[in-house]
Amino acid sequence: MKNTLLGSSYLMLASSLWGGMYVVVKVVVSVIPPLELVWLRYAVAIVALLVIGLITKQNWRIQKHHFLLIIAIGIIGNAISIVTQETGTMLSTAQMGAIITSATPAFMVVFARFFLRERITLKKAISVLLATIGVFLIVGIGDLDVSSKLGGLSLLIAALTWALMSVLVKRLPDDYSQIVVTAYSIATALIILTPFVLPRLHLLEASQLAHPAIWGGILYLGIISTACGFLLWNRGLQMLNAASGGIFFFFQPVVGTLLGWLILGEKIGFSFWAGSILILTGVLFVIREKE
Repeated sequence: MKNTLLGSSYLMLASSLWGGMYVVVKVVVSVIPPLELVWLRYAVAIVALLVIGLITKQNWRIQKHHFLLIIAIGIIGNAISIVTQETGTMLSTAQMGAIITSATPAFMVVFARFFLRERITLKKAISVLLATIGVFLIVGIGDLDVSSKLGGLSLLIAALTWALMSVLVKRLPDDYSQIVVTAYSIATALIILTPFVLPRLHLLEASQLAHPAIWGGILYLGIISTACGFLLWNRGLQMLNAASGGIFFFFQPVVGTLLGWLILGEKIGFSFWAGSILILTGVLFVIREKE
């Protein structure tokens, strides 16, 4: 039970940090294109993870037969998923992003069944259903822009690949340091993206990058959202089964909507609070489920 509560706390915190990420990405992506932005946030994140790893004297050794799995995690989750997520965020509406991203936990349940042989229990199914209904209540479905289909497709790819990555993380031994695993997977993505990004970096305007909102956003995305967020998410998944862990992803649109209300002055009504209650109820189903 202790692991369930601790793992749940890690996942809730990670998802909450990512909820704030959408506000930051919307600001920064107006100056830095998605591919370059992902590369910059990973460059910042890898430095942060190396410093943390050296200070805490981590064991950086990984068994050879696990390297291919870590490379797959880096390509699928850190490269493809994040690039398509930020591209979709740029092209589509926030509502569409929240709706499509909310499919991630359902995909995790399916992938966990095939890759990890986890049973789809009635409690897991109910928790995903309650949380999904809650997200639809929060973001609504009536005002979607049809012209954002490309962004919607990009977000769907992001949801699928993030779900697959989250399940693959469970196939790594629990005794591996999440600092090391996260650093290696981000380094993989950084290497993959570098040939595409370096020839275009000179196109970025230095005067715009020097703006506090832009470089502050890059630091948030690199250190808080990527380094800290990925560490918390991967560690939380190691303490819960993948299907149950996915439900905590629903905190992302809740926090994003709240921040939009607090920071941007966006209005929220009864549907937000009703949806939040349903999401929290779904989460409680997971927390109370016996390990």
